[in-house]
Parts: sequence; structure tokens; C-alpha cells
Amino acid sequence: MTETATAIAPSDASRNADGSPRSFYVRTLGCQMNVHDSERITGSLLAAGYVEADTEDADVIVINTCAVRENAATKLYGNLGQLASRKREHEGMQIAVGGCLAQMEQQQIVDKAPQVDVVFGTHNMGSLPVLLERARHNDEAQVELLEALETFPSTLPTKRDSSYSGWVSISVGCNNTCTFCIVPSLRGKEKDRRPGDVLSEVRAIVGQGAIEVTLLGQNVNSYGVDFGDRQAFSKLLRATGEIEGLERVRFTSPHPAAFTDDVIAAMAETPNVMPQLHMPLQSGSDRVLREMRRSYRSKKFLGILDRVREVIPHAAITTDLIVGFPGETDEDFEETMRVVEASRFASAFTFQYSIREGTPAATMPNQVPKAVVQERFERLLELQQRISLEENEKLVGTTQQVLVSVDEGKKDGATHRLTGRAEDNRLVHFALPEGGATPRSGDVVTVEITRGAPSYLLADSDAPLRIRRTRAGDAWDAAQAASCGTGDAPSEGGRAVNLGLPTLRVGAPSSPSKWQ
Repeated sequence: MTETATAIAPSDASRNADGSPRSFYVRTLGCQMNVHDSERITGSLLAAGYVEADTEDADVIVINTCAVRENAATKLYGNLGQLASRKREHEGMQIAVGGCLAQMEQQQIVDKAPQVDVVFGTHNMGSLPVLLERARHNDEAQVELLEALETFPSTLPTKRDSSYSGWVSISVGCNNTCTFCIVPSLRGKEKDRRPGDVLSEVRAIVGQGAIEVTLLGQNVNSYGVDFGDRQAFSKLLRATGEIEGLERVRFTSPHPAAFTDDVIAAMAETPNVMPQLHMPLQSGSDRVLREMRRSYRSKKFLGILDRVREVIPHAAITTDLIVGFPGETDEDFEETMRVVEASRFASAFTFQYSIREGTPAATMPNQVPKAVVQERFERLLELQQRISLEENEKLVGTTQQVLVSVDEGKKDGATHRLTGRAEDNRLVHFALPEGGATPRSGDVVTVEITRGAPSYLLADSDAPLRIRRTRAGDAWDAAQAASCGTGDAPSEGGRAVNLGLPTLRVGAPSSPSKWQ
């Protein structure tokens, strides 16, 4: 599969009749993969000549969808219903739907919502500018979905959401056959990028000012399956440690069945790999795990956590949990409660099972009644909130290095706090002492934790903040200055635009890795 940069040609449809550029807004539903895909969609539209709008009052609305949850379709059609009246009042407005649900529903989206102009899938995001132009020229909806990738999405122009942190895909697709999951049929079999291509993109992002990178894949620790290297992921983690200027490396998500000790060693021995691990459990019942086709059992899962904590005692481990999988009994659920209690997760993404058409679990007998699922869900939430609070309270009095972020704290304005992420990815709200210096997004502050809550830490102190100004903060400053000038640069988060595969700027630190 090629890694040659994908060129997006200027589009006549990006201009109004008077020659002014048409605006667009991307609304993202779903996971980190969808968020990163939206960065590529945005980059492709910018390369075609469109301009990004700050609000949904735009000429083109793109909805990038998720299909994992049962209510995904309800959410999409609810959004489309709201947009229909707006489109009637906005001459020339276009609506496009992409992502996993588009890949699954295809023509049905236009049949159910005729106000939609374009439907595109997970394998042809770069086609959106052409499809918008074709829909405008032909005055009819365009539905185009490829069954498999022709090029890696990473070759598309990308407008990153952050100047200090970036996503980097190391693979696309998934080879697992979990009975509850629709993702493999929508994103295809796993395809791995070459290590040198991944590292080149990481260096390029760092060269633009970022100090944090998250490696993305549906199953990152199976990375290397395409080129026959079972230790490829641990080698990739170690190689990131040689990239000058890269301070924080994260990854998501691994699969317990393929999680090996060489990855644990690489995490422990590579200084810029953060003490954080997201390890999806899904269920604590071995019987349910078997029905889910999750090829590990609770004993193996807990053993992984023990080995991680043995070498990284301060690691924060998070998870995914499903309640009410078909046939789940009270005994099965109690096993989940037991494993969660033993795991001491920092936090958990907990879901009520929902039928996804096209998955084996959708037709399984003994679907659990909604009332039973709800009761179990509430009990599990209560347990995890207690554990999260206890784990966070253990950090009171500790010193944390916090990477200052943009707009993560919804109440920061009212509380006069700023927000960022600790090295273990916990959310930290910290006070701004009156008269003291204010850190920039991308700077790192040293704070002492004063209180723990179930979903965040507080650092309230009258002492002056200890601020380390970083290249990421400089990049954020530069983007802010540019946005106040010509308007050519974005104003929120200092987002950077890369046309095609990112390349190192002249003078940017490269520090080539020994492992390419």
C-alpha cells in the first residue's frame, strides 16, 4: 500500500459565484480514530480551497459518523433532521455524511434523508471534495464507498486539532472477530504502515512544535502482522525514545490477547512513553469472554496488569466494559464486578450492550432485558466511581507534571482554573494564583495535588505556578499571532495544516532512529 502523498486538486465547488470561498464545518461523532479522520477530512477540504467555519453556520456540513453504538443511527438522523430546515433557508448549502455508519448504511442514508448531498466511507475520505463538486454540478446526491483502502489515510492533507499534541495512525483495520463489534466489516482487515513512515510522521509533528504523540490503531500491539515482525510495536515504542523533542508518547488501544512482555519492557525502559495503559476488559466472566470471541480470560488479563504494575508502579490503567452481553447471567456479572475490583482501574468507559446489525451477537439468544442491564450498569458505575475516587485520593500531596491543554475544563472560566493532563493522562484542574504568570497551551506546569475526585484531580494553591515554557507553547503562540493577522492560520488550539505526508521543516530536529 502506497505512502505517497495524496494531492487534493483545487475544486470549483469551493467558490461561490462571486469568487469568495465557501465555508465548511465538520461535526465528529465517535472515537479517537474518528477525531483523527476528521483532521484529514478538514485538511482535504482546505487543500481543495474551502475555508473552515467556527460554527455550524457554514456552506458545507460534514458529519463524520460512528457505528459502534445502537443509538449511532438515531443520533445521525436526528442531526440530519435539524439540518434539513437550515438547508432550506441556506441557498447552496451541502450536507455530507462519512465514517463508519456511512460505510454501513450507504444508499440508505440518502433514501432516509434526501437532504444529504454526499455519502462517503472510511476508505475514501479524500474523495469528498470531488464528490461535493459532482453533487453540485449534477444536482443529485453522490454515494461512493470503497470496499478496501487504496492508500493509507495518513497520506491525505491533515489539519491537526492541536499544536502541542498529535495523533499518528500506525495501522488501519482489525483482524479480530469479536462478536459484538462491527468495526472489522467497516474498516477492513488490518493494514500496517512501515515503521519508517510512522516515525517520519512523528518527527514531522514534533518539528512543527508538538511534544506529545498518540499512536493509533484498532489493535496497536498486533502491529507488524503485515511484515512479519511480532515485536514490531515494542520496537516502534523504543524508536520514539530517540526522537529529539518528543516528550510524551501514548498509544491506544491494545488487545489483551496479543499484549506481550516486550511491550511492557519497552514502556518501562523508554522515558517518553507515558505511565498509562488503556486495556479493554469488556467482561470479567470467562464464559462471556468466550461468547464474545475475546481470546483471553480474566486470569490472563489480571496477570498483564500485575506485570505492568511490577515495573511501572505508578501506571494509570483504564479499560472498556460491556454490561448485558447476550446470555450474561447474574453470576457472569458478579465475575465482572470481581475483576473490576481487583483491577483498580483509574477509570473505565462503561457501555450497555446494544445490538449492532451485522454482528454475530445481534442474533444470539437470551438477549438481556433492558431493566436488568440498566440495574447492572448502575452498580458497575458506582463501583468504578468508588475505585476511581480512591485511586485519585492516593495522589493528594504528590507533585504532577501537567501539560496545559485547550478547553478541557468546562468550568475553568467560572473557577479561575486551567486544565491539563498529567503524565499518566489524568485530568488535572489547577489554580491560577492572582498576579502570577499564566502558562500557554502546550507549556508544562508543576503542581501539587490538593484533592481527588472520581474523574479529575485538583491542584489549588496560592503559591506561584512553576511553569516550563516549551516549544509547543511557542507553536501555540505563533498560531495565535497568525490568526490575529491575516486570518490564514486557525485560532483555536493553534492547528497546523500539512499537505500530504508531513515533512520536516528546515532546521527541525530529526535525530534519525536506528530502527527504520
